[in-house]
Amino acid sequence: MFNKVAFIGLGLIGSSLARVLRANHLAQTIVASSRSPRTLSLALDIGLIDAGYADAAEAVLDADLVVLAMPVCATQSVLAAIKDSLKASVIITDVGSTKGNVVSAAETVFGIVPTRFIPAHPIAGSEQSGVLAGKVDLFDRHKVIITPLPHTDAEACLLIQQMWQVAGAEVLTMTVQRHDEVLAKTSHLPHLLAFSLVDTLARESQNLDIFRFAAGGFRDFTRIAGSDPSMWHDIFLANEQGILSALDSFSQGVERLKSAIVAHDSDAILGILTRAQVARHHFTHMLAGTAYQKTMNTKNLQFVVEAGGTLQGNLRVPGDKSISHRSIMLGSLAEGVTEVTGFLEGEDALATLQAFRDMGVVIEGPKNGEVRIHGVGLHGLQAPPNALYVGNSGTSMRLLSGILSAQKFDTVMTGDASLSKRPMERIAKPLRQMGAMIQTTGEKGTPPVSIKGNQALKGITYDMPVASAQVKSGVLLAGLWAEGETVITEPAPTRDHSERMLRGFGYKVKTEGSTIRIQGGGKLTATKIDVPADISSAAFFMVGASIAPNADVVLEHVGINPTRIGVINILRAMGGDLTLLNEREVGGEPVADIRVRSAKLKGIQINEADVPLAIDEFPSLFIAAACAEGTTVLTGAEELRVKESDRIQVMADGLITLGIDAQPTPDGMIIQGGQLGGGKVVSHGDHRIAMSFAIAALRANGTIEIEDCANVATSFPLFVELARGAGLKIKVLEV
Repeated sequence: MFNKVAFIGLGLIGSSLARVLRANHLAQTIVASSRSPRTLSLALDIGLIDAGYADAAEAVLDADLVVLAMPVCATQSVLAAIKDSLKASVIITDVGSTKGNVVSAAETVFGIVPTRFIPAHPIAGSEQSGVLAGKVDLFDRHKVIITPLPHTDAEACLLIQQMWQVAGAEVLTMTVQRHDEVLAKTSHLPHLLAFSLVDTLARESQNLDIFRFAAGGFRDFTRIAGSDPSMWHDIFLANEQGILSALDSFSQGVERLKSAIVAHDSDAILGILTRAQVARHHFTHMLAGTAYQKTMNTKNLQFVVEAGGTLQGNLRVPGDKSISHRSIMLGSLAEGVTEVTGFLEGEDALATLQAFRDMGVVIEGPKNGEVRIHGVGLHGLQAPPNALYVGNSGTSMRLLSGILSAQKFDTVMTGDASLSKRPMERIAKPLRQMGAMIQTTGEKGTPPVSIKGNQALKGITYDMPVASAQVKSGVLLAGLWAEGETVITEPAPTRDHSERMLRGFGYKVKTEGSTIRIQGGGKLTATKIDVPADISSAAFFMVGASIAPNADVVLEHVGINPTRIGVINILRAMGGDLTLLNEREVGGEPVADIRVRSAKLKGIQINEADVPLAIDEFPSLFIAAACAEGTTVLTGAEELRVKESDRIQVMADGLITLGIDAQPTPDGMIIQGGQLGGGKVVSHGDHRIAMSFAIAALRANGTIEIEDCANVATSFPLFVELARGAGLKIKVLEV
C-alpha cells in the first residue's frame, strides 16, 4: 500500500498501527521519529521500525504516508518542523482524540489544509502506554472516525480508510465539529470525571480506608484514571469548548439527581435510575438497528431440530405479548401506580416499555415478569430526547401512532430493518381523518413515521376496510384525546384486549356488535394487571402435541379471549384433541389450562370467520395442515403477506423444501397433507416462522435446519429451553 511510512511518535496507538502495517505487509519501509531515544531503540530492537530519527523532518523525507501519533497539542509545531521535507504527493493523517485543533494547526502551517491531509481518530486504547504496550489487534472490532474536509482528496481518504479496515476497524466519517462534540461526551468527559473523582478522594484524610474498601463499581469507573496524564492534559486543553459544554450538561444532571434526593422525590429518583439502567443497552441496539434486546452479535442463529420426539408435561408459556404492550401504554397514561405481573420480557414488549421511559414515565422492572408503572396521566408525557426506536415491534409503532398524534410535541418513530419494510399507512390514514399530522416514508408508506405535535383531534366514524386489531387500537387510543365520540366498525372480529383493558382502567368503552365507541376527555385510573400466557406462543405446542405421537401436554394459564381462539377452533375442526380446564377470568381476561393430546388431523376448508381470530397462529397451523390427511384451504388471510415477513410465501417455500405440496394464493394457501422430510429452510428473520418449522420436526423423517432465528426473542425468549424440556430435539448454532 505504501513504500515508506513515517510515524511521528510511537506510543500505544502509533506503535499498534505500525504493528498492523508490519504484520500485513502494507509498507516496504517503516520509520519513526521520537523525542525519546529509548523508544526508538526499543522499536528497532523488536523489529517494529527500520530506522529511527530524533529529527522529525529527517524521518519524513520521501515518505508516502506520515502518521502524526504524538500529543495533539504538538501538532502545529511538528507540522511546521516537517513542512519543507514533505514530498508533494504525501498523505498525512493523525490518530488524535480531538480534530478541531489538528485541522486548525494544519491550516495555520500550510495556509490551507492540504487536500491529502486526512484527520482520523481510532477509538481504541488502554491504560498502558509506550512502544511496548502496542498490540497488533488493538483496533480489531473498534471504530475509527475519519473527518474529511470538503476539499479532501478522495483517493487519499480511501487509502486511509482501507488501511484501518485491514487493522480490523469499522471506519465511520463525520464532520470535525461533530466529532469533537461527540467525543467530548463519550470519551473526554468520562476520563475527566475519573481523574477528578480519584484526585478528590485521594485528598481526603481517611483516603486509605476509602481505597481499601472500594468495591468493583469504583474500580470499574476509575480504571481510566490510570491513563497517560500528559496525553489527557493535552486533550482537555485541545477540546476545551466541547468538554466544558459536556461538563455543563453533566452538572445539570447531577443537580437534578441531588435535588430529587434532597426533596425525597422518589418518582424522580426512580426515573433517573431506571432510565440510566437500560439506556446503554437500548442505544446500543438503536445504533445497530437490531431488535431491542438482541445480543450484539453479527452472527446469525440457526435452529437444528432432529426428527421425531414427542411433547409431554405441564408448560407455562410467556405472557401475552398484546396484553403486555397495552399494560405499559395504559399504565403510563393512567393516574397512579399500575402493577403488572406476568409481563412478557421479550424484545417487542420491552421496546414499548423503553419508548415510555423515553417520554418521562418512571417504570420499575421488569423483574421476573413484574413491572410497576408510575403513570403520568393523559397529559403528562414529555418529548423524548431522540427518535423513539421500537425495534421489530409493529404493535408498538401502530398503537403509539394513535397516542403520539395527540401529544403536544413532535416525534419520530424508527425500527429495525424488518419493521422498516412494513406498511404504516393503514393506521396513518384514519388518524389523519381525526386531524393528526402523520407522515410515513416512501411510496409504500413504511417507517420512519413522523408525527407533528399540538394537533387538535376530533372523533370520527371509521369503517375499517380490513380487520386489524392494531389499527383499531391505534384509533381508539387517539380517541382518548379526541373531541367528541370516536366510532369504529370492524368488518370481522379482532382481538379486543384494548377495549377490555381500557375498561379495566376505568374508561368507558361501548361495544355493540361489530361497532366500538369511545368518548374523548376522560381519565385512566391505575390498576393491577395479571398478564395471562400468550395463546400465540401456546399455539406452537398445541400444534406440536397434535401432530407428535404419544403427546400429552397441559398449557397453563392461557388467555382464551374470544377474539383470539381461532387456533383452538381450527385445530378442533381438523380433529384435534383439545380440552379446556379450570376456566376462569383474571383481570377481565378469560383464561384456562389447555390439555392437548395426539390426534389424527384431517384437512379442512378453514372458516373465514376464524381467520382474524388466528391471524398470528397461521404459520404453526400450516404445519398442522402439512401433517393432516387431505387438503387444507385457507382464504381471506391477505394480511399474512404484510407481517414480519410474507408469511404465506415464506411458509409455502419452506413446506415445499420439506416435501409438502403447498400452493400460495393471494390471500392464503392450499396445502396437501403428506410426509414432512428434512431440509434447510429460511425464516427470513420471522420469529413465528422459525418456531413453526422447529415444531414440524416432531413429524419429519429428517433433520430440519432453520436459518435466521435470532428474532425468536421478540416474542418467546425461552422457546428453545421450554421446547427442549418438553421433548423437542432442538439445538442452537451460531453461524
